Amino acid sequence: MEAKKIRSTFIEFFQSKQHQYVPSSPIVVKNDPTLMFTNAGMNQFKDAFLGNETAKYPRVANSQKCLRVSGKHNDLEEVGVDTYHHTMFEMLGNWSFGDYFKKDAIAWAWELLTEVYKLPKDRLYVSVFQGDAGDKLEKDQEAFDLWSQIVPVDRIIMGSKKDNFWEMGDTGPCGPCSEIHVDLRSESEIATIPGRDLVNNDHPQVIEIWNLVFMQFNRLADGSLKELPAKHVDTGMGFERLVRAIQFKSSNYDTDLFKPFLDAIAKKSGKTYGLDEQTDIAFRVIVDHIRAISFTIADGQIPSNNKAGYVIRRILRRAVRYGYTFLGLQQPFLFELTPLIAEYFGDIFPEVRLQQEFIAKVIQEEEASFLRTLDHGLKMLESIKAELNSKGDKIITGKTAFELYDTFGFPLDLTSLIARENGFSVDEKGFAEEMEKQKTRSRAASEQETGDWVIVSEDTGVEFIGYDFTEAYSHIIKHRTITDKKGDRYQLVLDKTPFYAESGGQVGDTGWLISDSEKIRVIDTKKENDLIVHFVEKLPLNPEKRFSAEVDREKRTLTMNNHTATHLLQSALKAVLGDHIQQRGSLVNENLLRFDFSHFGKMTEEEITKVEDIVNSKVRENIHLFEQRNVPIEEAKKMGATALFGEKYGDFVRVITFDKNYSVELCGGTHVPYTSQIGLFKITSEGSISSGVRRIEAITSKAAESYLREQETLVKEIQDLLKNPRDVKKAIEALLQERNELRKEIETLHLEKASGLKSELLKQFVEKDGVNILIAQVELPNADSLKKLAYELKNDVSNAFVVLAAQIEDKPQVAVILEDTLVGSKGLNAGQIVRELAKEIQGGGGGQPFFATAGGKDLSGLGKVVAKAKEMYL
Repeated sequence: MEAKKIRSTFIEFFQSKQHQYVPSSPIVVKNDPTLMFTNAGMNQFKDAFLGNETAKYPRVANSQKCLRVSGKHNDLEEVGVDTYHHTMFEMLGNWSFGDYFKKDAIAWAWELLTEVYKLPKDRLYVSVFQGDAGDKLEKDQEAFDLWSQIVPVDRIIMGSKKDNFWEMGDTGPCGPCSEIHVDLRSESEIATIPGRDLVNNDHPQVIEIWNLVFMQFNRLADGSLKELPAKHVDTGMGFERLVRAIQFKSSNYDTDLFKPFLDAIAKKSGKTYGLDEQTDIAFRVIVDHIRAISFTIADGQIPSNNKAGYVIRRILRRAVRYGYTFLGLQQPFLFELTPLIAEYFGDIFPEVRLQQEFIAKVIQEEEASFLRTLDHGLKMLESIKAELNSKGDKIITGKTAFELYDTFGFPLDLTSLIARENGFSVDEKGFAEEMEKQKTRSRAASEQETGDWVIVSEDTGVEFIGYDFTEAYSHIIKHRTITDKKGDRYQLVLDKTPFYAESGGQVGDTGWLISDSEKIRVIDTKKENDLIVHFVEKLPLNPEKRFSAEVDREKRTLTMNNHTATHLLQSALKAVLGDHIQQRGSLVNENLLRFDFSHFGKMTEEEITKVEDIVNSKVRENIHLFEQRNVPIEEAKKMGATALFGEKYGDFVRVITFDKNYSVELCGGTHVPYTSQIGLFKITSEGSISSGVRRIEAITSKAAESYLREQETLVKEIQDLLKNPRDVKKAIEALLQERNELRKEIETLHLEKASGLKSELLKQFVEKDGVNILIAQVELPNADSLKKLAYELKNDVSNAFVVLAAQIEDKPQVAVILEDTLVGSKGLNAGQIVRELAKEIQGGGGGQPFFATAGGKDLSGLGKVVAKAKEMYL
């Protein structure tokens, strides 16, 4: 059975059991401070488990895109080394929200695996939670009894809390689970050792394929367990492992999910998969990682140096490193696999097909950039080796290896490999210590303690009325305390709120909660899953009172101006640049709007002007807002509403229209009632922020007026400085021309001076042991002159060794340059020499073995530099 059929069979099976199929949520998590990526199928149903919302359907099934490369669930280092871990994988799952429980979950799992997929019963084992004294939990007798009716007792394994009690994190929904394992070994191996002895022992052929979690508890911050309001079922089956079991392969990578990708890499590299373990690991790393990279980019996460973007960049670079080192792929190659991603996954996840070209371009640019960095890092390693050779040392320090890792993305294994090939070793213990220091710094920066919710009212309904009102009488449902390095902060949940929670790029509202006895500042409003959380400066003295919840109207109004302007801007960009424009992120607050969009070229001034003109014409048209709430998603699509890739939309959506022929978007933010309220729109900057993504920053209303007023004032000040010429532009052009002519005259004088200086210095070389040495103090106009002079002296004199101590713009600098052959034959190293000499000017520096420079603070030390160099080498 092919992989696509296996997936569709799972969905159809549970649809026959009255389950609603729900599309996968984005792989990049939003509005959940506890998660960066979706790491399990249950993530999108978290609020239903916690009781924060009522589930839309009592029974659900889906195939969820998951990524496990950070936090508690981190499989990255195993990926490629073994044959069954992945970064991105599909989680097939079925859920019950207060409907069926253990009996049906167990029966259906067994029916699907053995009667539909026809997996042999004698190769399956099941596990049951054995209980835990620390949590005062008994053995899961109910699950044991149910399984006893289906499988022989000797195929039921009792599991510890580690293996058979599933927890989402340190806090949150949890419960006992039953895992189903499959033994894929040969008959001869099975005859030697029973499969039950290898379950949960990391045997590559005896693997877990399905986990049936029975959600019964909520883990509180103090570690205690509290019964959930209703019992739920959350099952997760790794699709890749299931395909392997059904196709009876010895590796996930031997299935039709991966083989086309392996064949493509084999063709590209000229290597054959299955002949050598080291190259096999490289093959597996690449074909796994291209999926993770492609899916996250499709969901709106571009590789970057921050948070989720950094994780994706790290995955991409890991794939490039393996291809570069073990497969000889020294040009961008990953991007060429994106058509296969679209072909094999486009049916179930259409976003990878719709954005195939964009995904490929982003990956190609990232690859090219990293290969340049990799090349630079290899040159750094050459310099490090040369310096060690000059000292007679053969060990690269842990600190140096960590700097290569942290700055150039060199993993320890790559540094160690290159070192071994050249007769060196790496202080791996020192590297581990440096890595732990960084982790400690990171933990300290992000450490936060979240208290449990204190329930004030049992009312679980939370109503947002902020589209229609900026004030409301509200009651507090619950509150909690959050402690981090900044101290204590407080969060409140109201039964009814006009405060907009940060979402879709729009910042959260601020304002006040006012009772008859106190006024409390609301400093921010955010979403935690679907819960609206208000951040306040202090807790109310009496949380049970009624409060007047009042939004800061001026901030809200200015924010709305900017949000509506982003809608007008996106449509204008499509009109000027083309329909390929897709939003890739945004920020909307009271001060500015920031709009990120897919485009691979710098906008011209003419294009920027056209976009501005279109937006301002729409502002002047005074287009009224047409807002539609609770529109069926399919109806909204037929209307041509623009949706944002990476957003999870429900069955019903909100549609914001400003002229049905111009701007129709799915949006949950707040907007102006008519466009003339925006007043004025002005783009202040346009530039690249990452591969294939541009950023526009703009202002509206009061900010735009202030900006133009400042520009007008600046022009007037320039006119005054120029004595009010009739034509300001011509006057400035004349000044620039005069300046350029003066610069040329100065450069000519400098060249004449340098030529004379060079002639004098050529007379000062001293020969010693076959080396021509020059050590001198000079005065030059700039650092470029110093470098140029050093190279000219080296080129004019054979076996040259030159040390120049220079005064440049009242600052001390030192340059050391050597004939290349002296680095090896005489054991000299310019970087090492300049660092030693720089001590005399209270400075430091470095460079290559044959040329290095240093700067310092103490100008009076230049004479000491010359004296020290002569003492050392003459």
